[in-house]
This record gives sequence, structure tokens and C-alpha cells, in this order.
Amino acid sequence: MGTGHRQTIVTLDLEGVLVPEIWIAVAERTGIAELRRTTRDEPDYDVLMRGRLQILDQHGLTMSVIADVIAGLDPLPGAADFLTGLRELTQVVILSDTFEQFAAPLMRQLGMPTIFCHTLEVVDDRIVGYRLRTTDQKRRAVEAFRDLGYRVVAAGDSYNDVTMLQAADAGFLFRAPERVRTEFAELAAYDDYDELQVAIAAAL
Repeated sequence: MGTGHRQTIVTLDLEGVLVPEIWIAVAERTGIAELRRTTRDEPDYDVLMRGRLQILDQHGLTMSVIADVIAGLDPLPGAADFLTGLRELTQVVILSDTFEQFAAPLMRQLGMPTIFCHTLEVVDDRIVGYRLRTTDQKRRAVEAFRDLGYRVVAAGDSYNDVTMLQAADAGFLFRAPERVRTEFAELAAYDDYDELQVAIAAAL
């Protein structure tokens, strides 16, 4: 379980790291270009989600429609093997700003890893709101793991991952857009699962 006396945990973002961006997939299915905006583009998650809910309401998009899109998604090529390899090294927890209703089908395809995420409020098949687990939950989870005596190594791709990466003992960007890499040049960036796994293993 890593070197030294501290046990280790790897924390990973979900969308863009292990699975496709769900909202982009919905945008492609529905033709609603505004839904392509993600945490790679908008640092303020509440601003992003309020905008999404408004778009869903305007277009009458229901939870059933989104669930049908998600049912057709697969993990990114190589993601399942990457995750299996990490879980052979140490414990892995997925920290995501997605929602339980979105994540569940994809978790089954990834072998049911532990995931901390948020919850949608759904009434009569309409998504009417959302409940955040807590604000800045990725950073706070990493800090809690460290308080429990764990060494934490983290990887993610978006603005909402940066505080998690900075709070970890070691943090890496993975397939991050150029603007995120440029703004946070102090974080090592990788685009290949094998390279990322080597970097994580070395940091454990």
C-alpha cells in the first residue's frame, strides 16, 4: 500500500478521465449546442448547473431522455484497464461533480468503484434542481483523507479538479484543455493512461 508508514488513496475525476463528458453527449444527441459547456470552460459550478437546468426546462428535456443517452455511453478506451491496474496498487475513490443518477450505469461498467458525487432533484421526470454533497467537495474529501493519515495522489482534467490536485500530496492533470494546463503549469500533465499510471505509482 505505498511506501513508508502512510496508506495511500488515489482520487480520480470521472468525466473526461474515465468516461465521456455526459453533457456533451446529451448536446450531441439533442443538437443543443449550449449544453456542450462543461467545467473545462466554466470555473463556477453553480453558474454552469443553473444554466444547464434553464436549458433543460426551455427544451423540455427530461431525466428519461438523459438516462437514454447515458445508457449508450461506454467508458473511454483503456479506462477500465487503467482503473483495474490502479486498484491493484492501492485504493481508488472517484470524486466527481456529476450526479448519482448519471453515474450509476457507468459505475457498473467500471466494476463499481467507490464514487462521491452529487444528487439531482427529479419530479415527474423533470430535473428541477440539484443537491451538492458539499461545496468544493473534491478538495474537502482529499483534505479529509489526509487528516485520516492517508497519502493522496489525485488526477483530473478540469477547473473543478484543480483544488483537489493542489490539496493532494501529488496531483496530475490528465487530458486537460490547453487553457487549464497553461493556467496551472505547475501541475504535471499527461494524455496517456500508461504514462499517468506510472506517474501515480511513483508518487504513492
